[in-house]
Amino acid sequence: MQRFTEERGAGTADEIWLLEHEPVFTLGMSADPAHVLAPGDIPVVRIDRGGQVTYHGPGQLVVYPLIDVRRAGLGVRALVSALEQSVIACAADHGIRAETRAGAPGVYVGPCKLASVGLRIRRGGSYHGLAVNVKMDLAPFGRINPCGYAGLTMTQLAALGGPAEVQAVARELAPQLTGRLGLAGVRYSWDAGEH
Repeated sequence: MQRFTEERGAGTADEIWLLEHEPVFTLGMSADPAHVLAPGDIPVVRIDRGGQVTYHGPGQLVVYPLIDVRRAGLGVRALVSALEQSVIACAADHGIRAETRAGAPGVYVGPCKLASVGLRIRRGGSYHGLAVNVKMDLAPFGRINPCGYAGLTMTQLAALGGPAEVQAVARELAPQLTGRLGLAGVRYSWDAGEH
């Protein structure tokens, strides 16, 4: 995604990448390493996005919106809101009441966090993005202060009565996101197959 953003030109089509990661803790650019409490055998990687520390692993949908934000007329807040509202709409389709919190990006169900957001804008293009917990082992979140918040409990769609397959959530989320961004003809991909 960094290379895509660096090499893209004015006519490069926007893309949305939908994927799962192998287990990894990631620290944003200004993240405090003290929020990584006990990484154990899970790698810790500092990356060039905003935000503190989070965990990525199988069973979590990661969404990378590679959008020319200038061309789309989007500010950072509008992009974050589109990501959050897309998750809220998908959750609502399954009878789950999710919401945002002022000053704490992401999507929450009651006191628990369902989805995390961390972006970077470079050369007018966005990358990094959104992580939605679908059906995963949540235990590694107990080895960090998720998003810099000690004691924050994470939840997932499957535990709330929602879907349990990451690819199914990807199929639901992608059109929600492109619609909220007002983007037509955006390519999105799951693994190597384009849709």
